[in-house]
Amino acid sequence: MRRRRLLLATALGGCAFAARAEVADLNDAINQAGRQRMLSQRMGKAWLALVHGVETANAQQVLDKSLALFERQLAALKAYAPTPAIRATYGELEAAWGLYKATLTGTAPARDAAPAVLQADARVLALAQQGTQQYEATQSKPAGHLVNLAGRQRMLTQRMAKCYLAAALPVDAAAAQAEIAKARSEFATAMAALRTAPQATPRIQQELQLADGQWVFFDAALQRLQGGGTSAKQLGEVFVASENLLVVMDRVTGLYAAA
Repeated sequence: MRRRRLLLATALGGCAFAARAEVADLNDAINQAGRQRMLSQRMGKAWLALVHGVETANAQQVLDKSLALFERQLAALKAYAPTPAIRATYGELEAAWGLYKATLTGTAPARDAAPAVLQADARVLALAQQGTQQYEATQSKPAGHLVNLAGRQRMLTQRMAKCYLAAALPVDAAAAQAEIAKARSEFATAMAALRTAPQATPRIQQELQLADGQWVFFDAALQRLQGGGTSAKQLGEVFVASENLLVVMDRVTGLYAAA
């Protein structure tokens, strides 16, 4: 237990993220826009952990910090938007975010509210994905795609953990398990693409190797769902493992953004 807490403390420290009050350039815009996708799922994961009563202090910290970061980045991305289409997307996202935030913070986390939270996070995720793709489309360099691809890996780590916690309630368990299977496949495919990209520097390759090691632990935790892995210990392990892998993939995304 002590080791698990230590790992999570490291993850939370690494996931403080260097969020600025503005966007530096298009690669940074793609990075921040992609991080919004991740945050939509991370907030849902943290909220569901609170419903389960697992990792409660850490889950509340994750939720609170993610709420604040999402709002800061939303304002920065909307202000930076270089085209009317992108500005329109972030106007829609702002409205969807208002609803999602209300479901997350309006009442104490409870199972009855889970369907509304999951529906709201899906809308926010879809619009955040749309905004990220629009920002990538304005970037003519190949690095833009790699920033988007690496950034999407962050989202998948949180989506898989969120779906695990949803299935364990259970809320639409069959659909949640299907989403985990789909995300696992997409994550593995994207990791292969990131490893073989010409822009993958030795530092990026080193981080990807570290991510591979973290993925082994996370994937093993995810697969316990098939055997009824819904104990508090198992749910907590999924929460912690997803945070640890997120830390590494955020560093990888930042390195591609700076390349």
